[in-house]
Amino acid sequence: MSDVENTKIFRLADILESFVTGQTQLEETQAAVKSEFDEVSVDEVALAEQELKKRNIEDDVVYNSIESFLVIFENVLQTSDLELEDWHPVRTYQRENEAVKQILKKGDELSREKFIPNQWAELMEALKQYEVHFSRKQNQLYPAFEKQGFDRPSKIMWTLDDKVSVSLRRTAGALKDRNESLFFKYYDELVRLLKDLLEKEDIVLFPTALEMISPEEFLLMREGDDEIGYCLIDTPPRSPASDQLDKLDGQMEKEAEELDVRQGKLTLQQINLIFRHLPVDLSFVDENELVRFYSDSKHRVFPRSPGVIGRDVKNCHPRESVHTVEQIIEEFRAGQQDEAEFWMEMGGKFVYILYTAVRDDEGKFCGVLEMMQDATHIRSLEGSQRLLTWKKSDEATEEAASGGIEAAVPNPYGFTPDIVIGEVIKKYPGLRSYLTEISPKYKKMQNPIAFKAMSNIATLEMIAQRGDISVDDLIEKLTKWADTH
Repeated sequence: MSDVENTKIFRLADILESFVTGQTQLEETQAAVKSEFDEVSVDEVALAEQELKKRNIEDDVVYNSIESFLVIFENVLQTSDLELEDWHPVRTYQRENEAVKQILKKGDELSREKFIPNQWAELMEALKQYEVHFSRKQNQLYPAFEKQGFDRPSKIMWTLDDKVSVSLRRTAGALKDRNESLFFKYYDELVRLLKDLLEKEDIVLFPTALEMISPEEFLLMREGDDEIGYCLIDTPPRSPASDQLDKLDGQMEKEAEELDVRQGKLTLQQINLIFRHLPVDLSFVDENELVRFYSDSKHRVFPRSPGVIGRDVKNCHPRESVHTVEQIIEEFRAGQQDEAEFWMEMGGKFVYILYTAVRDDEGKFCGVLEMMQDATHIRSLEGSQRLLTWKKSDEATEEAASGGIEAAVPNPYGFTPDIVIGEVIKKYPGLRSYLTEISPKYKKMQNPIAFKAMSNIATLEMIAQRGDISVDDLIEKLTKWADTH
């Protein structure tokens, strides 16, 4: 950065510091910006915000003033239309925002009609999918900013994400209680928060990301996006360069030599396979509080992606829980504690979480191992099982046909050929996204209108026919999914 550019950033920081600390008012601050600068780029605003951190201006102070920043830079902030290829992560965020805007338009139409709870329930179900948008930002986009030395923008945006999430849950709760007046009060607030967030993403966040994050990083980000998923849109295409990355990864893994581990020898491929098949979700944070590893397991409780590697663990948590994380690490480092355990009920699951201090043979603190497990099934176990009781499905079918089984064992999740799909999704919302993995013919079910039309009519047998698979195969796949979720 040139001396001239540095001078501009420092002057912008001076103006913003005066405003956020209450020394100048909004109109005075806006006038100062307009008088000194013909134009200001989004990355210059981000650099100025980061400079405020160097001056020990707390995040909360900046956050309390963030609503005014767009007003301050009105008419001088450079904006441009972003023309991006369909595979690009920023283009994916844009498409999701466009989908959300369409849902809000539908909400405007419904608000002028008679209040029908089921119609609003469908709309709220669609809006709740926006949480996936947040998850990808928090695990993919924000870490990319932080690697460039910019944690102030991501922290502030995460706070805005959380406000929308809280508002979503509160609004959905009022609707569930059929409290019309309270629902519309909360919904109006939700719309305001969403529109504000969409504006900040479109005008500031996305252009800043394109300025600060390299094309190579976006390519890697695209590969990690699939692990978390998407909201209200189909899976975007892969980059033309993705196949080359796959070949390189495969070659590196195959060529790996055996490594000496504590007990035995394993190749890198074997180590990765072991971690991938563990029935628990593991993460490791080193002694410098940087995320170094997470297990790529189908049993993962919370979404993670490669973007989290190398990230300060404090930036991986929302603001309200950071102090708990810091306390755990502090007591582990001081040798005051070796374990911290938590458990919670979430989305019909019982999740068990264990943090363990990792120490070497001399007792030196080397980091923290986090283990998460969906313990729902474990909690339901009673008595003893000392014998192997499972059979292959084809063996069980043959035995049942020959009279070897006195009565068919009912499906533990209630999946039967005659149950309607709406009842299944109501009980297990995540299955709606999983169906598209079973067959591309189920993509229409992601459309709220199409799903509503079939939700109370189409049975699993009818759904199976639509997907060109047998109903038994469909039920088996749904059951396996439920076993791990």
